[in-house]
Amino acid sequence: MGIPMARNLLKAGFHVNCYNRTASKMDPVIEAGATAACNPAEAASNANVVISCVTDGPDVEKIYFGIDGAIHGAKKNTLFVDMSTIAPSISIQIGERLQKKAFRFVEAPVTGGTIGAQKGTLSILVGGTESDFRELQPIFAAMGKNITYCGPWGAGQGVKLCNQIMGAMNILGVCEAFALARGLKINPALLEKALSGGAASSWALQNLAPKMVVEDWSPGFMVDTQQKDMRLILDAAEQVQAVLPGSALVTQLWRSAQARGYGTDGIHALDKILHRLGPTASE
Repeated sequence: MGIPMARNLLKAGFHVNCYNRTASKMDPVIEAGATAACNPAEAASNANVVISCVTDGPDVEKIYFGIDGAIHGAKKNTLFVDMSTIAPSISIQIGERLQKKAFRFVEAPVTGGTIGAQKGTLSILVGGTESDFRELQPIFAAMGKNITYCGPWGAGQGVKLCNQIMGAMNILGVCEAFALARGLKINPALLEKALSGGAASSWALQNLAPKMVVEDWSPGFMVDTQQKDMRLILDAAEQVQAVLPGSALVTQLWRSAQARGYGTDGIHALDKILHRLGPTASE
């Protein structure tokens, strides 16, 4: 995600200092015109805006507050923007810690996958102050199209978790439809063409079904990463006593995928699990 997002910032005319914990991943961004940094502190030096996009809350905390963390290189009043998907409660805590050190903070998790990142059409879900949201509009516009102010810290992350619930249910629906089609001796390839213009249409049907048809399990978004998000969803549900039976079910199915060694496959590997549970299952 970070590579195409950084490239789009460069295309829009922004100067980009980049840092990645795996140095080789910076190469495509450097080739596009970015300046490499040795650590987050160096990347944040002389920057007005610091953008992070990593895996989970502890990763954000480390690159912000660690020994070589961004706060050690950033000037006061720098605006930190975290575009990772993390727990709403952790995001609030990060915002409070930054505020105490005279920095500003906005959470801006994204949805749209690697395709959206490459095309600059990500949906960006923003939590923070409205004034900071307005200030970031040119930066967000370089990376996304559907940019929504959701409320204070925690709201953007909360909306992202709601997105992950809906996405998970859509994927499960597509995979179950494939399972029934196979049982009825209908070629699943027909479903994407026949149903994409009606009420059953979804991002999953249009983008993941074609990969399922040809058994291309390469990830746009990995099962392991999706399971991190499902953990965040179920933790949040526990905190507010929300009842999410569908989320619990699909989490268990993806857990089966992980147990079978499919954790680094794309999330549509759910299709393989349902296929193995059916009457034509073969090991």
